[in-house]
Amino acid sequence: MSKGPVLIDLDPVEDAADVTDAPSVPDLDEDFSGAGQGMQMASRIATRRTSWLAKTFWSLAGAALGAVISIAAWEFVLGLMDRAPVLGWIVTGIFGALLLVLALICMRELAAFARLGRIDSLKQAADQALAGQDLVAARDVAGRMVTFYKGREDTRWGRERLEERVGDQFDAPAVFDLVEAELLAPLDAAATREVEAAARQVATVTAIVPLALADVATALASSLRMIRRIAEIYGGRSGFLGSWRLTRAVFSHLVATGAVAVGDDLLEPVLGGSILSRLSRRFGEGLVNGALSARVGVAAMEVCRPLPFGAGRRPSVRRIVQRSLTGLFGKKDG
Repeated sequence: MSKGPVLIDLDPVEDAADVTDAPSVPDLDEDFSGAGQGMQMASRIATRRTSWLAKTFWSLAGAALGAVISIAAWEFVLGLMDRAPVLGWIVTGIFGALLLVLALICMRELAAFARLGRIDSLKQAADQALAGQDLVAARDVAGRMVTFYKGREDTRWGRERLEERVGDQFDAPAVFDLVEAELLAPLDAAATREVEAAARQVATVTAIVPLALADVATALASSLRMIRRIAEIYGGRSGFLGSWRLTRAVFSHLVATGAVAVGDDLLEPVLGGSILSRLSRRFGEGLVNGALSARVGVAAMEVCRPLPFGAGRRPSVRRIVQRSLTGLFGKKDG
């Protein structure tokens, strides 16, 4: 008996689904169009320029308010001394102590501005030495770096190693590579940990807290605290005014470099191409705001660091996002 092809007649399936009736694939760009608004609004708030008219108004208002308070306090103390001399002298001592504290605060602010100015001068000197391939200038910058961090126990070993080996370097890039490896590497690691912690906090609050503008407030507060901590790590201790100046510089740097936007181009290679499709809208916004916080942190490191990052030493935003957010939002099997 010969074997031939077997033909099987199938009944037509009347209930077959039509592909044209299938639901459309959701557009990630549309679903997460509001993601990142917290960090973007925080950036606009921090970099908003005040008009000269507003500056004049607030200056005059502050001067007038200060004059009224000073005259009222003076008349109050004189009247009190006429009625009760002992109590008047006590109040005078309190006002004197208050003025002393205000003077100390002003001195601290001036010292903070001076320290931030030293960081800027070190960075400019390093740029000039690299541009001109000036070995003498590079060694001078290395010596100034040692002096700048003198007194900090956490940099003692690196300063000693730098002083021992800086004379063995024969070009400017080698000197700065040595400075980065021996002196700034531990500081870079500490600053990176601060960035990861801030990104994790912003992402968590954005994803969990449903309150309106909560992501904006959290992003701004976390960014201010993160920038202040990074400045302290690199030696740029700053007061209130110094912190605000530093924050404006960081966000201006972000705006100038166009880094105040993030999308799937950053998150998909890090967390997986389909991760956003498995998350809710709030969790997706948390991821985006966390990634933007990481970018703010890297910009803060670039601004606060007394030496420009060498080739291959700049922290990777994607790596920071991966370490800080993957474990937080990653989907566990089983």
